[in-house]
Amino acid sequence: MNRPLLFVAGALLLGIGLLARAGAQAPLPQHLRDTGWSPNVRSYAPQYPLWSDGADKRRWLVLPPGASIDASQPDAWVFPPGTKLWKEFSHEGRRVETRYIERGTDGRWRYATYVWNERGDDALLAPAEGARASLVPEAPGGRYDIPAQADCRACHEGTAVPVLGFSALQLSSELRALVAQGVLRGLPAPMLEDPPRIAATSPVERAALGYLHANCGHCHNDSAGAAPARLRLAQSAVADAATRDALRATFMAATSRYRLPGAVGDTLIVAPGRAGTSLIALRMRSRAPRMQMPPLGTRVPDVEGIALIERWIENLDPVSLSSISSSTAHPEHSP
Repeated sequence: MNRPLLFVAGALLLGIGLLARAGAQAPLPQHLRDTGWSPNVRSYAPQYPLWSDGADKRRWLVLPPGASIDASQPDAWVFPPGTKLWKEFSHEGRRVETRYIERGTDGRWRYATYVWNERGDDALLAPAEGARASLVPEAPGGRYDIPAQADCRACHEGTAVPVLGFSALQLSSELRALVAQGVLRGLPAPMLEDPPRIAATSPVERAALGYLHANCGHCHNDSAGAAPARLRLAQSAVADAATRDALRATFMAATSRYRLPGAVGDTLIVAPGRAGTSLIALRMRSRAPRMQMPPLGTRVPDVEGIALIERWIENLDPVSLSSISSSTAHPEHSP
């Protein structure tokens, strides 16, 4: 081998060594099957699912051999490098996409979407910029949006942990089994005796707060990457009475800087007893681009979810909430 070739080979080896030391990840596989996914890996189902225009969803998780999730902080589980998760979306039995997130050896998370062909026997990596209004006849309106990687980061990285559905609160009924199977380690012992659940005055309120936790809490929370608003909808697995009251004070009878067209006076995020004038329900119902909530991942409102939220609001007693509303003098800072 002559000197120029030796120089090129040496430079390539040096570059590979630098990438390895920097923890660089290999390019994402072009085929879903090459990510390690199969229908036989560990599946799970959160008790409060995210609304995705009525899509049926299945979820899976894989940990590296011998690894466990550090659950010592119940609201911020630490997933080991090499963790992989998949979420499949289907309409009327047709698989449309499978979203994939993995934690690299450098500790960073990356996101991808794989789009299934019409035969349902292969799924290919979608472009990083996603695809808007793809033709999927089975989806509502016959259209379907494939998210961009930036869209994935916008939702997943607004919380303390990018994994949204595999948590102490979402899997409270399965914590014993997960510890016994070695999936979790360090989970506080009291959580095995008394699994976490959302504190509420009725089953309807618990279901409503759980819905808001799953559909809104990844943006509206108290982490550094959250939406720039005072509104807090993420629930804690270890909340005490003071924490719960502080969270409720951010939305219960609290005013918003967002003004509805033609509205007179303050707009309340949650107006006890008055679902029709509660901003939270109105924005959930809207699909106007500057008003709809959530702002990403949905083209049609969740009729059943909205009915649940409105039923909860209508059942709230304005008188009994006077002590909470008195602490909400500052409006939430939503756009």
